[in-house]
Parts: sequence; C-alpha cells; structure tokens
Amino acid sequence: MGIALVAALTIAYLLRPIQPSPRITGSKQITSDGFQKMSGASDGNRLYITESSGPRVFLTQVSSSGGESAPLNVPIEIPSISDVAHDGSELLIEAGTTLKGNPLWSVPLPAGSPRRLGSLMGHNPVWSPSGQLVFGQGNDIYLAEHDGSSPRKLLSTPGLPGSITFSPDGTRIRFTAADVIAGVFELWEANARDGSGMHRLLPSDWNKPPNECCGIWMSNGDYVFTSTRDGASNVWILTQRSSFWHKPTSGPVQLTAGPLDFSSVGISKDEKRIFALGMQPHGELVKYDFHTREFVPFLDGISAGDVDLSRDGHWVTYVSYPEDTLWRSKLDGTERLQLTYRPMRVGVPHWSPDGEQIAFSGSTPGKPWKLFLISKDGGSATQLTSDEDAAEADPSWSPDGKSIVFGRNSNTLEKTFIEKFDVQTRQISRLRGSEGLFGSRWSPDGRFIATVGVDNGYVVLLDMTTNRRRELVRQRQIGYLAWSADSRYLYFDTLFEQNSAYHRVRVADAKIETMVDLKQIRLFPSQFGPGSWTGLGPGDTPLFVRDTSAQEIYALDLELP
Repeated sequence: MGIALVAALTIAYLLRPIQPSPRITGSKQITSDGFQKMSGASDGNRLYITESSGPRVFLTQVSSSGGESAPLNVPIEIPSISDVAHDGSELLIEAGTTLKGNPLWSVPLPAGSPRRLGSLMGHNPVWSPSGQLVFGQGNDIYLAEHDGSSPRKLLSTPGLPGSITFSPDGTRIRFTAADVIAGVFELWEANARDGSGMHRLLPSDWNKPPNECCGIWMSNGDYVFTSTRDGASNVWILTQRSSFWHKPTSGPVQLTAGPLDFSSVGISKDEKRIFALGMQPHGELVKYDFHTREFVPFLDGISAGDVDLSRDGHWVTYVSYPEDTLWRSKLDGTERLQLTYRPMRVGVPHWSPDGEQIAFSGSTPGKPWKLFLISKDGGSATQLTSDEDAAEADPSWSPDGKSIVFGRNSNTLEKTFIEKFDVQTRQISRLRGSEGLFGSRWSPDGRFIATVGVDNGYVVLLDMTTNRRRELVRQRQIGYLAWSADSRYLYFDTLFEQNSAYHRVRVADAKIETMVDLKQIRLFPSQFGPGSWTGLGPGDTPLFVRDTSAQEIYALDLELP
C-alpha cells in the first residue's frame, strides 16, 4: 500500500501542471497632458517623468493613482530623469543627450538645490539598494559613492549599458547592453559586487535579433522588461517561482499585446501595478509659410519625413512614419509607389541627378545602417558596400551623378569619416580631411560637401576644388543639413538649443540668419535617435514633421499566481 502511494505521488508530481502565468487584468491611464515623454522613474507612490514640448525639455511629477501633473522646476539644461531614491528623497538626473557621457546630478525632493555628483561624466545612472551610484561610461559600468566620489570600474559590457537594476538581495545586476551600430539590445546579468559571472539572461535565439530593454527587478524575484518584435514593443515578465504542485513557467511571459507600443517605467509599492509608457506614433508633414508665419500641411500632411525632390521638381521621395518605409510620388501626390517594405527601415533618401534612382540608408534587424540604391520604379534594392562593422548614412550625389558621398560611423573619432563611392567602378575612397565628420551633403554646384562634426557641434565645408577644410558654423547641437537650390546658403536646425530654431548660413561670409522659431512646434523623433528630420521643399521652403503621437503613462494591473 505504501509503495503504491509513493508511486502515485511520484507520478502526480512528474505530471504536475505548469504554474499559472502572470497576466494583466486591467489598465488605467495616469497622465493626459499630451506631451512627449522621454524617460521616467517611480518610487511606487509618485511618477517622475522627463517630457518635452517641441525642443523644450522639462520634468513633471504625478501621483501613481493619476491626476494632474505638476512641474518640477530644476535649473539644469536638458535634464533627464534616470532614477529616484528608494525612500523618494532625491532624483538622479543626467544632463545632456550624448552617448559619450553627461554630467550627473542629485536633486532633493520635494524641493532643494541640485548637487553635481563629483566631476563624473556618465550615462544611464541608478542608485544601488545601498545608495551607491552606478552608471555607464562607454561600454563599462562603474560604481561610486553616493556623492560621486571614489568611482571604480565594475565590469566591461558587450555594448552600451543601460536600464541597470538590482536583485532583491542586492547581489546581482541586470542591464541592457546596446550595440547602437547594429541595433541589437540584449539583457545581461552579473555579480553586483565584482562584475563576475556575466552572462546573457535569455537564450541567444529567444528573439532574433535581440531587442529587449527597460528591465525592473521586483522584490519577489520577478523581472519585468520590454521586448520589440515585428516593430511592436510589449511588456514581458520573467518568473522562476513554482510550488510543489506546479512546475515553473518556461521562459518569459508576454503581458501586453498592443495596440500601443509599451516601455516600462516603474512598479507600484505593492507591486500589483506596472507603470508603462504607452505610445502610438504618428507624424504630420508640414511646411513653414513665411507670409502667415504658420506651419501648414505639405503633401496633405501625411505621416512622413526625410523628403527629397528630384532635380526637375516633378517627383518627391519620402519615408513613411512610423513604418520607416520608402515611397515616391509626383509632387501632387499622384503615381504614388511604395519602394521598400518591413523589416527594412529607411532614412535620408536622395534622388540621382537624372531622376532614375534613389540612394538611401537602410537597416535590417540586427544589422547596421548601410547604403542602398533602388530604381524609382521599384524592384530590389542593391547594397553598395560590404563592410558590416560600421554604420553608413546620408548618401549625397555629385551633380554629375558619377559619385555618392556618405558618412561612415564606428562610434570612434578615428573611424568616423566621409567616403566616396564611384557609381561606375564601385570603388570606395576616403575623402581627405574628413576625419571626425559625418552627415555629408554635396552642394548643387558641386563645389562643397557640407558635413557635421562627430559631436554635432560644428559644420565643416570640404572644398572639392582646393581640397581644403573650412569651419562654417559652430553651435552646441546641429541637426540635419540642406543646401539651397543656388548653393549660396546652407540650412540647419538647432533643436537642442535653448532658443531652438531653423537657420541658414551664407557660404560666402558665414553670416547666420534665423528663419523659423521652433520653440512652439513638437517635432517627430528621427530614426537615428534624438532630434527630428528637417529639410527643404519647393522654393527652399522649410519642411518639418509635427509630432501628433499619443504618449501617456498607464498603470497595468498585474495578477500574479
């Protein structure tokens, strides 16, 4: 009898069902202010959010139960909330947008003067459970004292580290390692004390290519993160909990399934709600009317940007947002044709001088941006280069159509420069004097190639007749470049300046003229990171993409088994 009972219990144990999966049972919209939301953190009771209205970046706070958002007046330029102390006593702020590192600040709550954390330059900082400062610096993770003193390297990571979070007992860390060239984002885990035992959190074939981010480690050991597949971002949870009568779940469980794109922001105090940013991206193509001083729809206000006109002015090519697919049509909108399809993403297309081909930057999942050519009538796109170790962007044709210049970027100064592709021989050569430059634009008269410094702080002209390099503009942050039809002026935006605007500079004497005030328009984010595409339409009319996306914070009710 005893043996039979043991056998029965053993069989029952082996055949026990899998632990019921966590699920979302409801949701509530927390914010409703209509502003762009860039980052956020929560102490469980309140949400602290980095927002923007046009180029202006500001901070707000809102109760985790919802209600009116209140401003946080912080005298820091381009502030971004990275973390909030566990007791809600201070915010951790990163000041700036560069990947190389930015100043780090502590801001007391509910009010007080900000304090610079030593002389550190880092990115994606967080507080550890013991109050230490943890931050990224390049592809390394550092630890420092709470005030930023005594920094020491913890470990080197396979990519740019972000979304660092600690296990409940503080012994392990998880983080996202980003390969920004290839567009790959992987979750990793390591020992929090000495960085040992670093390993991938998920199997390498769980999502091809990996695109996971924004993890939060809960006190019960569950781990909430977001994963992007087929262009949609959703919330997932990884749990290893089980009971005697239930097997543990196998792998992560998907919690959301659209229609919004979600990225996680925080967890409530009782860990029964996930705070997530829900977004439905959409843009409106507009031009600036100098007579009325208003932004009015262009091409019927389609959700698109990256516009380029053919030399004869009859055709237009553009990139549809948010799909990032390439299209062309007549200027009046007729004969519209889609040229590329997902999963390829497209940016900065440009017509060949004869109007027969379009050069563009394209990216497929897990691979860097590369250069392609495609016929205006469609068909297969041809990749121009074979180097897979660098990103390539901003193809620009010579006026005779025999050459294309483009920027090559490998995230280091010495490996960032301008190259020229010979259309007939398919040979590639580096332009002399182009080290540290990208964003190439060949002037219509063929004399100059305009470029931007790798830190976005200056515009350089490469004179193709004298082979000399000349600095034309020096600003803090310079965006997209565009030549006037007569090659006399170069247009550019300064979206991250305090007085953001669209300017033009006269090539002859470097005189700068402000054309459009951009403080009052909210612009759609670019495929390539911070900033927004800007350019010129017929008659050198400034073009922009107004952001009409829905972006709000939601509380997702989490039911755990």
